[in-house]
Amino acid sequence: MRRDPNPHLFRPVQFRSVKARNRIMLSPMCQYSGHDGLSNDWHFVHLGARATGGAGWVFTEAVHVEPRGRITPHCLGLWNNEQRDRLARIAAFVEQQGAVPGIQLGHAGRKASVGRPWEGSHPLRPEQGGWDDLVSASALPYARGWQVPAAMTPSQIDASLESLKASTRRAREAGFKALELHGAHGYLIHQFLSPLSNRREDAYGGSFEHRIRFLLESIGVVREEWPDELPLFLRLSCTDWVEGGWTLDDSVHLAARLRQQGQVDLIDCSSGGNDPRQQIPIHPGYQIPLAQRVRQESGMATGAVGLIHSPDLAEAVIANGQADLVVLGRALLADPAWPLRAAAMLKAENVAWPPQYERSNIF
Repeated sequence: MRRDPNPHLFRPVQFRSVKARNRIMLSPMCQYSGHDGLSNDWHFVHLGARATGGAGWVFTEAVHVEPRGRITPHCLGLWNNEQRDRLARIAAFVEQQGAVPGIQLGHAGRKASVGRPWEGSHPLRPEQGGWDDLVSASALPYARGWQVPAAMTPSQIDASLESLKASTRRAREAGFKALELHGAHGYLIHQFLSPLSNRREDAYGGSFEHRIRFLLESIGVVREEWPDELPLFLRLSCTDWVEGGWTLDDSVHLAARLRQQGQVDLIDCSSGGNDPRQQIPIHPGYQIPLAQRVRQESGMATGAVGLIHSPDLAEAVIANGQADLVVLGRALLADPAWPLRAAAMLKAENVAWPPQYERSNIF
């Protein structure tokens, strides 16, 4: 049987005014290599290589809206203009290579102030280079031995939203064309969503409607600065994988609500990260069913992520309507040119290559 000369994976996709050359997105992945929240040549090469390698959407790692919201002392930030200007150089280069430059904004909440993974990811005290003014939905630590955060007051919530708004403005000024709000993996927005980490008794806790309030307000302030013509994605942990936590049903309900409101364009469907008791059935493509169900039952566009390594699996996800994008992490870390190799393997024609590869036959 003759293969389709234009595999679904390599068909252009458009959200609002932004059109990408294919359905492959570089997943936001922390590099833990910044200083004072500033990106450097490492980040330029890391992101630039994936753009020249053929990805359609190239997203930064989580970029944090205030210093105490960083995961580690080496994570990136966007609370000042110097950080903005460093990132602007990267965004411009990514776009020059034909990819869409995207940025993920987030706040670690109670999971802030830890060491880098190769240093053990242990909580850091101020004398170890960390900080002790952590905040969260409730005064509950992530795990035994972790710092106990302060439950955010209404004024602290307002201040956090203002920080997010200011960072969104800087992201726009830096030239990014897509923005993803980090609401997953046990970070601040997720801490408000999940009943495992949110024990509040005010308008931000208790019922589903109250627990999603901080997220809805976050989306609202982002849209005050993020142009209507540019897409907004949301990374969501679609389930906590812990009894009594956030569920896939909750995610479907939320996605339907967001689709109706019309401010969010895609749910990046991940899972877990909010409770060390989680039991995740990890295998290649293990989160694809999450993206599929959210997409089918809510009508919201989705991105599928989670050990998607082979071009055939990525193509099947798009061709079978399970998701609108495949979001690749480890595969693109291992091989920045994965999209170019995938196009060759799938025998794609009329592919929008990066300019330098336009006429070459390298695979």
